[in-house]
This record gives sequence, structure tokens and C-alpha cells, in this order.
Amino acid sequence: MTVAVVEAYAGLARRLLARPARLGRTRLVAVDGPSGAGKSVFATRLADALAALPGGAPPPVVHTDDLLDGWDDQFTFWHRLEECVLAPLRAGRPGAYHRYSWVRRAFLPRAVPVPVAPVLLVEGVSAARAAVRPELSLAVYVTAPARLRLSRALRRDGPAILPELRRWHAGEREHFAADATAAHADLVVDGAPALPHDARHYFVQRVGGATSGALAWPGTAG
Repeated sequence: MTVAVVEAYAGLARRLLARPARLGRTRLVAVDGPSGAGKSVFATRLADALAALPGGAPPPVVHTDDLLDGWDDQFTFWHRLEECVLAPLRAGRPGAYHRYSWVRRAFLPRAVPVPVAPVLLVEGVSAARAAVRPELSLAVYVTAPARLRLSRALRRDGPAILPELRRWHAGEREHFAADATAAHADLVVDGAPALPHDARHYFVQRVGGATSGALAWPGTAG
């Protein structure tokens, strides 16, 4: 049985800061899940909640889509994240990466800095993969019905991407099944909740059932 629990982003932000840093001095947060589930929205709102805390500041957010060398680099991009972002932060140094332009189909020359900060959010498909789990302070898996996720992606990027998107979705299913990502997540978040709530300040957690992980964040809104 799966139960929906409404929780405040502010409460999650406070509990996150109470967790130990496992990537050097940084608490690494991975926001994972299939495309179109609502990962970017969740990452943005958690970042806003962290910034709104007393003495808080906006944490850096890295989107894995910015590290992909096109559609064929769905999972093999990881070495860029490791070499340009994770390894420097692990050593206490700032990182930097080059953002991929899906229009120019090339990496842009200007580097995007990633400062050493109390929290780093990495958002995207496979962000919480097994290789990085020991260094995560929080693993989030965002899910939503497949048909809704497809319609969101097409609305955002247009119908021309449909052939690539179907191949991408097949790759996601294979990866998540092999990696058991949802089962290892600290939070499983409903990216299309029916439960009424203030979506700017609260999210809906799915507790129990086959997709629920080891819940490290007990409690409801607060």
C-alpha cells in the first residue's frame, strides 16, 4: 500500500543541512527519475527553500542534460560530471563544466562555475546512480505516469523529438530496473499528485509500495 504524505520543502531543507557532508565539505543531493516527471521543478523549489533559510544562499544546481554530448550520451556523460564537478568538490576545490547546446550541438566555450557550497543539487536521469550513492546526503526519485511524462516532454520540446524520446524512455526503463534507483532513494516524490497542496512550498511523498526506498525523512509538513 502506498500512502501520500505532504511535506514542506523548508522542512526538508532544514533536515538536509543537519545531515553530514559526504562529498568533501558538500552535501550532495541527487534528484533522479524519468524524463518529464518533475525533477527540475523539485530541484528548483528545494534550492529556493535552502536559500530562504536564515543565513542561507542559493545552492549550485547542475542539470545532467547540460553535460550530455547529444542524445547518444544518455548515460555515458558521467565522466564529465566526475572530472569537472565531483572530483574538485571532493578535494575541497571549486569545479566548472561546459554546458552542451542542444541548438548548436556542441559544448559552449564559457565554463559554468560550481563553487564549494554546503549543498550541491545534481538533477537529471541517473543522477542517483549506484556509483555515487556512498557520497549522497539525499537521493530523491521523482515519478509520474508515463503518458503524462510523454505529453510534458512533447509540449516542452515539440513533436519532432518523438523518435529520440521513445528511444530515451526505453533506455531509462532499462537503467532504472538494473540500478534499482527508486528502491535506494531516500524520498520517492509524486511528480503528478492528485492530493491538494501548495505546490510552491510543499511536495507529495509516496510512502510504501514497491517504489518506496529507505525513508530517511520521517514526518509530514513542517
